[in-house]
Amino acid sequence: MKRAYEQALKSYNEGGCPIGAVIIDEDGNILGEGHNHLVQEGNPIIHGEMDAMRKAGRMKSRRNVIMYTTLSPCMMCTGTILQFKIPHVVVGDTVNSAGNVDFLRERGVEVTVLDDEDCIALCKKFRDEKPELWQEDWGGE
Repeated sequence: MKRAYEQALKSYNEGGCPIGAVIIDEDGNILGEGHNHLVQEGNPIIHGEMDAMRKAGRMKSRRNVIMYTTLSPCMMCTGTILQFKIPHVVVGDTVNSAGNVDFLRERGVEVTVLDDEDCIALCKKFRDEKPELWQEDWGGE
């Protein structure tokens, strides 16, 4: 989760949304890591999870990976997790957004919720400082 948090902090320091993600294999090797790019690329689709997937690139199967994400996944990222059959997601923060933890679990994904203090604090700070950007990233009002 530390690497995902570092990605979130990188995005925050660039003026972007502080959401980071990392995908690892069963041996703990990092396959891809990334962060939200709404501000940096003007792209509303490249969330932290999507950037980590993009950086991991093509894979025959993702059935033996774990995704770490600093914030509970939105519906778009949840759909991607389900589409590519990622079996385990570790979530750093469900306080600022419950996201889709239950939805993932109902579909057989193992979800570990850490509610990490650093992840929670960074997202709260961002939401307090830039509520309009938070709303834009989550699809408006």
